[in-house]
Amino acid sequence: MDAAVDASTSQFELNEEQRAIQEMARAFAADRIAPNALDWDRRKHFPTDVIRETGPLGLGGIYIRDDVGGSALGRLDAVLIFEALSHADPAFSSFISIHNMVASMIDRFGNDEQRQRFLPKLTSMEWLASYCLTEPGSGSDAAALKTRAVKSGGDYILNGTKQFISGAGDSDVYAVMVRTGADGPKGISTVIVPKDAPGLSFGANEHKMGWHMQSTRQVIFEHCKVPAENLLSGEGAGFGIAMAGLDGGRLNIAACSLGGAQSALDKALSYTAEREAFGSKINQFQALQFRLADMETELQAARIFLYAAASKLDRKAPDAGKWSAMAKRFVTDTGFNVANDALQLLGGYGYLHDYGIEKLVRDLRVHQILEGTNEIMRVIIARALIGR
Repeated sequence: MDAAVDASTSQFELNEEQRAIQEMARAFAADRIAPNALDWDRRKHFPTDVIRETGPLGLGGIYIRDDVGGSALGRLDAVLIFEALSHADPAFSSFISIHNMVASMIDRFGNDEQRQRFLPKLTSMEWLASYCLTEPGSGSDAAALKTRAVKSGGDYILNGTKQFISGAGDSDVYAVMVRTGADGPKGISTVIVPKDAPGLSFGANEHKMGWHMQSTRQVIFEHCKVPAENLLSGEGAGFGIAMAGLDGGRLNIAACSLGGAQSALDKALSYTAEREAFGSKINQFQALQFRLADMETELQAARIFLYAAASKLDRKAPDAGKWSAMAKRFVTDTGFNVANDALQLLGGYGYLHDYGIEKLVRDLRVHQILEGTNEIMRVIIARALIGR
């Protein structure tokens, strides 16, 4: 990763521990992820073995309390980690983010028995986790979800389908938002569903534009039986639990965009320093220099904005939710634009898989959609400004 990243982080006066965390993530990404990323993408391979290797590094429970094996780090620490991992592969980093979001929900809203039962295996990455909110008929309108859970003795019986679930079929634990009451957000609850629950099945792996190394399937519940003791925080608390997880998730996915875009810019800088046209290295042409200058400026602005938003979430600032939405919107838009500009600078080579930039463009495009579309981010920001 280039020196610009170190220069920008100094604006936040990272302490020695944060720099060590950052370097650890960079080293793992360079050694275990980067050499394999294009192959995983080409083969649509979900590398569970390498994902599990992140557990001993403390990346299975980044901001989880340490009594259950978590690293008890802050949101700025997490952003530094996801940015470093995504420099090697945004799709890999994004799955680690999703896993941590589920673990955080259990850590924050689970009772002690639930925390002790689920979290040690999640923080160690013995178990992988997926987040199940979106349905075929409810995306941005999450409060309209239809998957229903009905109490039957000591169990809940689930019926319904979740859509676009990362890790589905490969993960061991699913945090599922279900309807236990009336229509609207107050009728939603959260249930933790193990992979071996009777009545749980998965659809075919989706054919996607990007994120090829992640499996993405429907999660299907057909009279699926789940112990009632797997309910988090009581009936009716689910919508709040789901939304609480998204502020941090939005910062994480923004960090994944940032790292991926930095990788694209680094590749463009290397290419333009070597490629010759009309008797000169192409990085000597002023039009190209201006494009590189704009890319660097926009990426640094996005980085500073993201770190500021993460710092607000760490401090539990009253406007942290608004800043998370603003950072998600700004950084994911900027990240995609920088990666797309980098592809253009490589010309026809940028369009080839082996150069790695077309993969980054494909992977970063979905970041403008998930964890709340960027249009929904604008709704959140506007409501914070002017009220409902």
